[in-house]
Amino acid sequence: MNKPKRPNIIFIVADDLGFADLGCYGGRDASFGPVSPVLDGLAARGMRFTDGYSNSPVCSPTRFALMTARYQYRLRGAAEEPINSKSRGSATLGLPPEHPTLPSLLRKAGYRTALVGKWHLGYPPAFGPLQSGYEEFFGPLSGGVDYFTHCDSRGTHDLYEGDEETVAEGYLTDLFSHRAVDYIERMSAQPDPFFLCLTYTAPHWPWETREDAGIAPQVADNLFHLDGGNVDTYRRMIHHMDEGIGWIMAALQKAGIADDTLVVFTSDNGGERFSDNWPLVGGKMDLTEGGIRVPWIAHWPAAIHAGSESAQHCMTMDWSATMLDVAGAAADPAYPLDGVSLLPVLRDPAQAFARPMHWRMNHRDQRALRDGDWKYLQVDGNEYLFNIPADARERANRAKREPGRLAAMRADWLAWNATMPPIPADATVSLGYSAKDMPQR
Repeated sequence: MNKPKRPNIIFIVADDLGFADLGCYGGRDASFGPVSPVLDGLAARGMRFTDGYSNSPVCSPTRFALMTARYQYRLRGAAEEPINSKSRGSATLGLPPEHPTLPSLLRKAGYRTALVGKWHLGYPPAFGPLQSGYEEFFGPLSGGVDYFTHCDSRGTHDLYEGDEETVAEGYLTDLFSHRAVDYIERMSAQPDPFFLCLTYTAPHWPWETREDAGIAPQVADNLFHLDGGNVDTYRRMIHHMDEGIGWIMAALQKAGIADDTLVVFTSDNGGERFSDNWPLVGGKMDLTEGGIRVPWIAHWPAAIHAGSESAQHCMTMDWSATMLDVAGAAADPAYPLDGVSLLPVLRDPAQAFARPMHWRMNHRDQRALRDGDWKYLQVDGNEYLFNIPADARERANRAKREPGRLAAMRADWLAWNATMPPIPADATVSLGYSAKDMPQR
């Protein structure tokens, strides 16, 4: 296989997708057939990671890590779990424009850059995609909007073209997919490589499919309709996203650039109400496996052998570091990366390296460390020790049986945590639903 040239890069992020929601991760067919045939095909023709994680079990903190290739805990805005619409106008809760980012570093290296989809990293005038390295932006600024009205939880219209509010008719997932195709078509006609970050809101609530146009209640309360939704609707939402990714891959093929484009797909965190996380337990907001272990698919025919699979441990910021590596983009030495490049693994899935990964959550005072086969977990002051390959469901707590290992991993986590800023006293946890309405896990 020839050494690949500097590729185009497309980073696709789903919202609240469960570990086993895709067929290639063990997901079951829906009433209408396979849920994710396009993504399953990308996995079959590329590389599927079995032990990949998100940087957080909730959306905006993971996006801080994606943008910076660093632990999100280094920035104040990421202490919000997550940033919500109440922070509109805040000058502190967002991604500081002066901080180097994946798109700003790629842009400096000669890439064209665009964000299509959800931003969720702070509101203007202090923050915004165009202030953090993107040349183009189309999407909402907040965490969740109605798929048809494009209004946020306060009923505020939230769809932007660059810095300006815009109006577009249609189902939001399809609008993003079509805009991504348009970007690919435009960029394929110019000489520079491009970086497209495509951050879908699917399959995040509200539970709406294309067929709900003109039927679903078009009000802000619809975002939190706890009496709505079902597994079939949820799977159709994933399928709509999958179809859109198919349009994108067809556009790459038509332009003759599919082989030289690195396409990476994942989720910002684990699944929610209707997700399939089997065999994992927990979900969004949890540092159990179901909250942070997510699908990771990489497709790059010029460098990745079809049908590859890797058990390499990795998390969101590692993929950002990987994209900088494949692009030949240098990091800013004043902001050293926490992410580790996975390029050697992409070229040879037999490659593997030790990758300890740390997490913390203000919500329920959660702590976690995955190091090799073992995971240290603390929730509500209770400590756990699990051998993940042997016990993916985290049911056999080995803490009392192996006190030495527990103490060592606790000490490792505490030493790491001492290198991070403390969680601010005014940091908030906002589940979207009130705690009394959340399903018990």
